[in-house]
Amino acid sequence: MRPSFSLGIEEEYQTIDPVTRDLRSHIETEMLAVGKLRLQERVKAEMHTSVVEVGTRVCRNITEAKEDIYDLRRQMIRLADEHKLKLVAGATHPFADWRTQQIYPDPRYHQVVKELQLAARANLIFGLHVHVGIEDREAAIQIMNSMRYFLPHIMALATNSPFWLGLNTGYKGYRAKVFENFPRTGIPDAFQSYSEFENYVNLLIRTNCIDNAKKIWWDIRPHPFFNTVEVRACDIPLRAEETVAIAALIQATAAYLYQLHESNLDYRHYARPLLMENKFRAVRYGLEGKLIDFGKQTEVPERELLEEYLALIDPVVDELDSRWAIEGIRKIMETGTGADRQLKVFEETKGDLKAVVDYMAQETAEGL
Repeated sequence: MRPSFSLGIEEEYQTIDPVTRDLRSHIETEMLAVGKLRLQERVKAEMHTSVVEVGTRVCRNITEAKEDIYDLRRQMIRLADEHKLKLVAGATHPFADWRTQQIYPDPRYHQVVKELQLAARANLIFGLHVHVGIEDREAAIQIMNSMRYFLPHIMALATNSPFWLGLNTGYKGYRAKVFENFPRTGIPDAFQSYSEFENYVNLLIRTNCIDNAKKIWWDIRPHPFFNTVEVRACDIPLRAEETVAIAALIQATAAYLYQLHESNLDYRHYARPLLMENKFRAVRYGLEGKLIDFGKQTEVPERELLEEYLALIDPVVDELDSRWAIEGIRKIMETGTGADRQLKVFEETKGDLKAVVDYMAQETAEGL
């Protein structure tokens, strides 16, 4: 059975004090309670009380996904304003200190903190997760295996976390480095079959490593409860239009790889240590770096590789009716990523991180 390639998008936002520009807990306000009344299950708390997550419905195509994520951003910005907060889409806050942040009062989060201790408390990061509907679990595993190769390319496009604890980290996507402190993160190994993946999960449950497969936090995973492949590698982008472009790219990649799979072909698999080299380059340098073309065994500028990547998936784009959304990838290549633009404001204001936060808040609402 051909997959639906349906889409679900999750974004994690920062709640900001409009005066200090620091993170501020939304728990002191009724923001989340009002949000749940208006948006039901589409909005929820995260581990830290200055993080709020939204998720679209199951969308049949990228047009529906755009409408939903734009609507969610609009409503969340309005909600934050009503509660004297600002909403910001950035994968790290430029100067907030995780040590001063409260943990949301939920047994699940307290259990994670009890288990992971400082690593959990310090995990003050904000991501973008994209689900693509692939109902056949066997096909889902094969597509996950192949899609691992493209994750660094996608991550470079999404970089939006250059600052941490008031410092310019030198990374375009520092969120990935913070998250590495968690177990079961990063790019996974390839699995021969879905049953091999299930055996792995069951072993971890049996030996009290995890209580369910949601505690496998890889950059890509078969979702344990939905029939989707979930890409979790990306920083949340500044603009909603960038989220839509990246979601469309992920969907088209899955469709292209399924087409190969259906024809008994496969995209070449590379070992995890090689893929992790490209991941490091992607989060360190973003669009300005070079990734390794493992087939040719040479370094290639990220922008050149992205052009090749767009040509590769081009045959499936019209069928998905997503050409307009994929064009957004070229726009990111022209304007730079959120990280590039944050750094530009930082330089122009001679290191004023509050000005960076103001810029991020403005960009979060751009185009809505």
